[in-house]
Amino acid sequence: MNSNQVNGAVDDVVGSIKRKAGKLTGNTPLQVKGIAQQVRGKAENTLGKAQDIVRRSDRETRAQQDTRP
Repeated sequence: MNSNQVNGAVDDVVGSIKRKAGKLTGNTPLQVKGIAQQVRGKAENTLGKAQDIVRRSDRETRAQQDTRP
């Protein structure tokens, strides 16, 4: 897990809390900010996952190149 995934997860959770608090209190701007923060968190988490896939693929490629005769 990299920093993008951690930050994304935090933004997702905090955004969810803001969205729910806004809904409970009737505070539409807070609800919208929460939704936006959740979307940003999900996007950052996805970016982190993609980075992990690329790094893993790069390591596997290098390992295969090292084992060639």
